[in-house]
Amino acid sequence: MSKRDYYEVLGVEKSATEREIKKAYKRLAMKYHPDRTAGDKDLEAKFKEVKEAYEVLSDAGKRQQYDQFGHAAFEQGHGGGHGGFGGADFSDVFGDVFGDIFGGGGGRRGGGGQRQQRGADLRYNLEMSLEDAVRGKELEIKVPTWVSCEPCDGSGAKKGSKPKTCSTCHGQGQVQMRQGFFAVQQTCPTCKGKGQIIADPCNSCHGQGRVEKTKTLSVKIPAGVDTGDRIRLAGEGEAGLNGAPAGDLFVQVHVKDHPIFVRDGNNLYCEVPIGFSTSALGGEIEVPTLDGRAKLKVPSETQTGKMFRLRGKGVKSVRGGAIGDLMCKVIIETPVNLNEKQKDLLRQFEESMSGKPAKYRPKEQGFFDGVKKFFDDLTS
Repeated sequence: MSKRDYYEVLGVEKSATEREIKKAYKRLAMKYHPDRTAGDKDLEAKFKEVKEAYEVLSDAGKRQQYDQFGHAAFEQGHGGGHGGFGGADFSDVFGDVFGDIFGGGGGRRGGGGQRQQRGADLRYNLEMSLEDAVRGKELEIKVPTWVSCEPCDGSGAKKGSKPKTCSTCHGQGQVQMRQGFFAVQQTCPTCKGKGQIIADPCNSCHGQGRVEKTKTLSVKIPAGVDTGDRIRLAGEGEAGLNGAPAGDLFVQVHVKDHPIFVRDGNNLYCEVPIGFSTSALGGEIEVPTLDGRAKLKVPSETQTGKMFRLRGKGVKSVRGGAIGDLMCKVIIETPVNLNEKQKDLLRQFEESMSGKPAKYRPKEQGFFDGVKKFFDDLTS
């Protein structure tokens, strides 16, 4: 029985690119694979045909022979391995599909198909003052990390030489161990998954393609950041092995405690102590803000714990939106270190209010009235 043209089997033109051939193979292999066709012999034969066509057309050397001599190029055992299921299995098909979507399991492929291990991401914990966090600032940080080796330009090979493709895995970085229909993919034991062998390693990095170094980086902190925010510096993490891409650096912000203000979202809070006479008679006091001092009018008979709002004196979030407010909580401070004259004046003041607690101290009177009722209820 004569064989169909391989290009016809895959449904591609003779001018098809390697990518187009691979795409056609994936589609047909998933369609006809025995695991999906429930033992249908006709579809199983189609799968064998698709697999055989792909094994030839995906190999540049075999494809050239096929284009020149047709099927005769592989007759009498010259083609080798095109019958049965030896060339590709279902795991190969889905491994390629999901590898294209999710990045091949965390690695990247470089020239010759070898896997390149991307450098690790790094985190730098940055402590900064509330003022700098609110206003934003450009800072310099020092980060100990791995950087690409300059003498070998990250290849790991001594200048003037190049890494060689691994003869065991042919640059793939992985080898397959087969047992019957099943195949297990393992890291190549010769090149340790790199796909290349460095016969003459660089003296500076000893074949790693990277060296340890402390980098000085300039980081622009945007205005309004808060504890927990992260700033990503792409490509400033660890350099990958043998020229692989570098990871990223994440600057983790932590805002130090402030002696006056406490931040909650876009608002700032502070406690402002005021004197007894100011709270009773009222007056104007100065309160601190991040922009300087501000005037605050305190009405007469202000009680401790009263909260005053200064609009627009808070923080503008790095995520945008309106500027927050400054919330000032007044705390009435009891006088200390009084001399005898001051004490006597306070006694006279207290005597002037005797007999009228409900008028001058309504909260105090209400509290003790409640206490009296509580005990009366217990004894009744």
